[in-house]
Amino acid sequence: MMVSIMLTTLVVMNMPLILSTYPNYNMQNFPTHVKSAVKTAFTLSLIPTIIFIMLDQEMVTFNWHWMTIQSTKIFMSFKLDYFSILFLPTALFVTWSILEFSLWYMASDPNINKFFKYLLMFLTTMLILTTANNLFQLFIGWEGVGIMSFLLIGWWHGRTDANTAALQAMLYNRIGDIGFILMMVWLMLNCNSLDIQQIFMTKINSNIPLMGLLLAAAGKSAQFGLHPWLPAAMEGPTPVSALLHSSTMVVAGIFLMIRFHPMLSNNHTILTMTMCLGAMTTLFTAMCALTQNDIKKIIAFSTSSQLGLMMVTIGINQPYMAFLHICTHAFFKAMLFMCSGSIIHNMKDEQDIRKMGAIYKTLPLTSTALIIGNMALTGIPFLSGFYSKDLIIEAINTSYTNAWALTMTMMATSMTAVYSTRMIIMVLLNNPRYNSMLTMNENNINLNNSIKRLMIGSIFAGFMLTHYITPMYVPPMTMPLFMKMMALIITLTGFIVALDLSMMTHHLKMMHNTHSFMFSNMLGYFTNILHRQPPTLTLKYSQNSSNLLLDQSWYEYNLPMMLMNFHKQMSKYMSNQNGLIKLYFMSFFISMLIMLIFTFSFHE
Repeated sequence: MMVSIMLTTLVVMNMPLILSTYPNYNMQNFPTHVKSAVKTAFTLSLIPTIIFIMLDQEMVTFNWHWMTIQSTKIFMSFKLDYFSILFLPTALFVTWSILEFSLWYMASDPNINKFFKYLLMFLTTMLILTTANNLFQLFIGWEGVGIMSFLLIGWWHGRTDANTAALQAMLYNRIGDIGFILMMVWLMLNCNSLDIQQIFMTKINSNIPLMGLLLAAAGKSAQFGLHPWLPAAMEGPTPVSALLHSSTMVVAGIFLMIRFHPMLSNNHTILTMTMCLGAMTTLFTAMCALTQNDIKKIIAFSTSSQLGLMMVTIGINQPYMAFLHICTHAFFKAMLFMCSGSIIHNMKDEQDIRKMGAIYKTLPLTSTALIIGNMALTGIPFLSGFYSKDLIIEAINTSYTNAWALTMTMMATSMTAVYSTRMIIMVLLNNPRYNSMLTMNENNINLNNSIKRLMIGSIFAGFMLTHYITPMYVPPMTMPLFMKMMALIITLTGFIVALDLSMMTHHLKMMHNTHSFMFSNMLGYFTNILHRQPPTLTLKYSQNSSNLLLDQSWYEYNLPMMLMNFHKQMSKYMSNQNGLIKLYFMSFFISMLIMLIFTFSFHE
């Protein structure tokens, strides 16, 4: 029953795509039909979720034999377990709100029908990825979200930055795909199967497939080293950013690590690498978010920081807690992007927070949602982010993890409060720093309903997920009070530091940028080092090589120098100026002989 309802949900969701192939279908109402289809699919998806909550039963189904590769049979199979059943309604709910928001945001776009098709296909490929029971089927969803992200990030392809960002996302993800294919090939050769259950039953002693798994997750979820594509992806429309960062694409890497966690759970090498990679990511991206001035890039870096926190959680062997943070994070992150989209649209495409201020007077609903979203992001008690973030920090504090990773995670958590407060102060408070002739309004029903819906989710989703769904994590029963309060203390410290810095710098003007500011603002010089230095060095090396080969070797050595050396050697060997009388007689005799020969030849 659960399988039939799940498949019905997927068919209902894609019904507008199926109908759009018919020539008599009226495409004028296509965006509204897409929104209604996803809304209906969300309602249907609640049925298997409720059945799972009541009965606590997982299910795997094999539908039909797809293909046979040598001795390996590949079936079309679906895995409906704790992760896929709970992720499905979360993704559909968030996407429903984003599609409704898109009706307002993209209303003037001439290709809005194609845009909604892409969004729907983006969601479909993500759901294929989450419900897949074998690696081949999972790889189809994996590549599908990559292709759709490329098309959506480069939506405004007339802009050079959008094209560059789309290519950057594609290329960085190709690096991750190398790891995925490496893992898939190794498991195919050694386990003779691509089914997830059979892979888990096989004891794997090698680190090669797990290294490939970590590389794949690092590429898709923008971990340190492969992170630059995520802030660059802000060149796409705001609904794309909201969907990309909340319930598709970037959580695919974390979801892959959670899905294959039974392979990782006893391998301490890979767990340590995962935790250290996550700790570096969460701290580095939080540092970069501190000094950004583009409102969407601040939220993008906060996503990368939260993904790093999820990686740390997987590294301490708590996959269910990382999944809980994925679900709660989806609500407030989508809402933050929609609030930024509302502000950008009303300010005639202005994204610089230095040119905003006092928005709360003109856009009260957006301002309220932005404050709630930032508070949920920082982990303020009893909002949705608190229920997952507080558990994660408690688990890190009470685990046998290394102090280095723990310290970096705590610093990043504090910085989250700093950049969230900075955004609130710069965007919502103080005096207006924009043109007073701008007419701002948020009276559109699509905008209001989508933001209100996600605002309710940002407040209550964490409570619902932790209280009404079977807990898969037993928290430690006893711990010191300072450990229990650690998350709240760190968050409040960040708020105090941000407010203090705001008061200090309100009337202060920097004469020059410090090194720490430049490091944060220029993304740790990462873009300059990787995207500018290699082409520059290659160009210089090529130029020097060509000059060396052409000018010195060919032009100089082969022509002028060769002639000079030839004449020098000839003059040395052929000259008769050696002071010997026999050479003078010989040269005289030869000259006379030649002259006589020529004379007789002319006479004849």
